[in-house]
Amino acid sequence: MDTAKLIDFITQITADFGLRILYAVLIIFVGRWVVKLLLKIIKSALEKTSIEETVRIFVANLLNTLLMVIIFIAAINQLGIETTSIIAMLGAAGLAIGLSLQGSLANFAAGILVVIFKPYKVGDYIEAGSAAGTVLDIQIFSTVLKTPDNKIVIIPNGTIMKDSIVNYSGQATRRVDIIASCGYEDDIDKVKEILRDILNQEDRILAEPEPKIAVSELADNSINFIVRPWVNSSDRSNVKYSILEQIKKRFDEEGISIPYPQRDVHIYNHDIKK
Repeated sequence: MDTAKLIDFITQITADFGLRILYAVLIIFVGRWVVKLLLKIIKSALEKTSIEETVRIFVANLLNTLLMVIIFIAAINQLGIETTSIIAMLGAAGLAIGLSLQGSLANFAAGILVVIFKPYKVGDYIEAGSAAGTVLDIQIFSTVLKTPDNKIVIIPNGTIMKDSIVNYSGQATRRVDIIASCGYEDDIDKVKEILRDILNQEDRILAEPEPKIAVSELADNSINFIVRPWVNSSDRSNVKYSILEQIKKRFDEEGISIPYPQRDVHIYNHDIKK
């Protein structure tokens, strides 16, 4: 083969492989655009159904992953690489991959359990693992929380499902638990009347179930009262803070003492004989 033919051969191969690379890149970019468009259509269709937002987000994430895998395989096939052999190799290595990805597979399975059993949904305030916050997103392998101080926490679904889950938004109403204390010299009937008046002036407290006010403990230094009104779950924190503030103000106005730990220190002067 002379030099001219060799150059033509190399040029032809380079041009052919260059086109393959170009087609593969186009498949990836166009495929991503099509996937985004398709997911937008699917999300819009799901929003018109009665399917919960949690399920809609999970399905969208799962479809996005599957479709991108298909696009990647199509791009590899365009390069002339035999995808059937790759799939066969992946199948043969499936056991090894499964063992090495036990954590990821467990998180994936836990994500499916979250969607099926619905222990929480997007928008709920939960305590799971070592974190607590509002659920922003339920992904295939993890759940994304936003803490009250605006931090983002990503927790593996497997970790969540292995531990207890506290869903603070699971019920429409919640009870506010407050302990108010007075001294032994104070009139407990008057204290109960003040506490009841404070609750009556708070519009966010529900009439049913009826708020409970009762002496709960005769402690060493104080008489403790339980104050337990019911409110809508979204109002619980604000109502609690408001009641605590009103208790302090009203107790001061009415001359009710609020005990706190005190110590009497006695100093004795002893003559030291030399």
